Amino acid sequence: MAYENPWITVWHDEVDRPDGSPGIYGLVHFANLAAGVVVLDDDDRMALVGQHRYTLDEWSWEIPEGGVPAGESALEGAKRELREETGLEAAAWREIARVDLSNSVSDERAVLFLATGLTHGEASPEPSEAIDVRWVPFDEAVAMTLDGRITDAMSVVAIQRLALERTGGHTP
Repeated sequence: MAYENPWITVWHDEVDRPDGSPGIYGLVHFANLAAGVVVLDDDDRMALVGQHRYTLDEWSWEIPEGGVPAGESALEGAKRELREETGLEAAAWREIARVDLSNSVSDERAVLFLATGLTHGEASPEPSEAIDVRWVPFDEAVAMTLDGRITDAMSVVAIQRLALERTGGHTP
């Protein structure tokens, strides 16, 4: 182990390469599963959350998402993150995808959901989060994934998966 904090562990491994020569491999292990939620209201508008992402030093529009610790199911974590970030609760939930987020350097996995039948409440973001909530038509969110306004991998996958379903390209 090269480094550890409550969220990640970084390993530095000595390995044998496929050709038999010695090499190294760095791996980032995530303590939590990731969960994300596409939220659609009755007018086919999607809730996006915007926040500054330290890693890129950029503002990012995304679906509500966050970490799911051991002992909490992906669905429970998605519901908690949605409530914390937006104040929303949903009556209907459906899993839409499972993805490996960057399997060349990390073991981070995500489960993505669709949430509908919304009830509005008050958001309670974590102290490390300063979040803006924006409602956009679903078609606009799809366009945002295509023109680079949304680049977060979980958001791109979830939004485009639903867009593909709508065109008949995939049956859930």
